[in-house]
Amino acid sequence: MATASKVPPTEESTKTVAPPAANASGSVRVEIFDQVYNLRGSDADYILKLAEYVDGKMRAVSEQTSTVDSVRLAVLAALNIADEYHLLKRRLEPVSPEARQRASKLASALDEVLEDTRRTG
Repeated sequence: MATASKVPPTEESTKTVAPPAANASGSVRVEIFDQVYNLRGSDADYILKLAEYVDGKMRAVSEQTSTVDSVRLAVLAALNIADEYHLLKRRLEPVSPEARQRASKLASALDEVLEDTRRTG
């Protein structure tokens, strides 16, 4: 689990998610897949959310594969994240002008057929 800082183990748990520890330079200390990173950014909470997301992806890949190499796990997690990104991007991309024009023509043709049906039926 990504954490903002390491805390000493307690009887209840070995890790606690602490509020992001940002210093004056905007650096945030996070832990991703048991590795500590100092990241810079203007929004410490957002950086922590990103770190937690990446940590979760790496742990999910780790559970699904027999790979123990953290670099390979990071690449596989990155590919999963890239796949999610491109699927969402494809859904949100605007419809091409050609498709919009064709849809308009089909809608007009359908309107004509429905109007003819109303007149005759």
